Parts: sequence; structure tokens; C-alpha cells
Amino acid sequence: MSHRLRNERGALSLSSALRKKNLRTGLLTVVAPLVLTAVLMATLSLPAGANPDNWDVEGEHGELHVFGALTEGACRLDMASTFQQVEVGETPNARLRKVGNLGTPVTFRLQLRDCVRSGGRQRDLRTGSTTWDALQPVMQVSFVAPADVDTPSLVQVKGVTGIGLRIRDGQERDIRLGDRGAPQFVTPANDALVYTVTPERTKAPLTTGSYRAVMNFSLNYD
Repeated sequence: MSHRLRNERGALSLSSALRKKNLRTGLLTVVAPLVLTAVLMATLSLPAGANPDNWDVEGEHGELHVFGALTEGACRLDMASTFQQVEVGETPNARLRKVGNLGTPVTFRLQLRDCVRSGGRQRDLRTGSTTWDALQPVMQVSFVAPADVDTPSLVQVKGVTGIGLRIRDGQERDIRLGDRGAPQFVTPANDALVYTVTPERTKAPLTTGSYRAVMNFSLNYD
């Protein structure tokens, strides 16, 4: 069985404010193509044995032969998801007094379009296990961003100190920055990959104000 490795990329911008109250929310979306190839051929001659009235007198006539192939791609990333902004509301600093304290999780989605039953196979680099299916596409997503100095599993933010951003998938599994996430099945009825971003206290001194972070993501599928 041959597999097609597809890769789509995008960027996610996260912004918010850390004040004496709360953090903001946002969404993320994803897309893939159907390819139609065709060959057109025209001949300027009569079919054998045919001699209709006025065929040669009223101008040139011809035949058009069309040949094509319709091929399937697993999915395509929705263009609105390629570059999008996630807003996180305000988080009271009282909720983040201790290292490891969490703010409110905010959901974002990578929206896929035109998912088809093309099958797929992906290897989980954490466990070594392989996820595959003869019909359902299998996806893996990588997130790349500067890591927090004190807690490398968190995304580093700019504008304040004392917090980072934790990314989890729809099954509450932590995302390791720079690594492919756990394989996920996608179907026409379930064509969105869901994630959450949560502010988390680090050991650095906590300061208040607006902050932002930018993450790049890459979608990989067979």
C-alpha cells in the first residue's frame, strides 16, 4: 500500500491581558484538495461512414473526447484556520498565586474540509505504537513556539512574566512543542481537531498587563 504524506502549515496568534481579574478566547480551523485532471482531444474529421448534409459546406466540424481522473486527498485545511487569532479573556492574578495554578482553558479548533475515506497510517513517537485505518484519514499536528524558560512545556508569552501557555488536545493530552502530537482519526462527520490553551503560573515573578504569543502549527497526514 502506498501512502501520500501531506503537510499544511499555519500560524496562531494568542493575545490577552493579565490584570486583577481575568484571560480571552479564540478559535482555530483546517483544509485539503480533490484533484481533477483531464485531457481534451479534438479531431476535425467525420466519423467513419458518416456523411450528413452540408457537413463540409457550413464550416469545420469536429469531435471532442474528454478523459479524466478524479483523485482523493485526505482533507484540506480551511483557509480561515491558516492564520488566526485566539483571544484569551482577563485572568485575575489571585488565581495564579502558586506555581502550577491554572487560568480558564480556552478552546480553539483546526477546521478541516472535504475529508474523504482515503485511509492513513501514523506512528506515535511517544509510545511507538502505530495508528492506522483502511478508510479513515489519520492526522498528526505539530506546534512550534518559543518555550518558557522556567517551564519548557509551556509556550512563552511576551508582555508579562510569571505565566506560560499550556496546549492540550481534545483528549486532555499535553502537546510537546516541536513534536508531532498523538495520531487522531478524522471523518467527514468529525472534521475538526480541538485544542485548548490555558494560562499557567510559572516560578518567575508575576507581573500584570497585556501579553501575547505566536505559535506555528503543521498538519501532517498520510
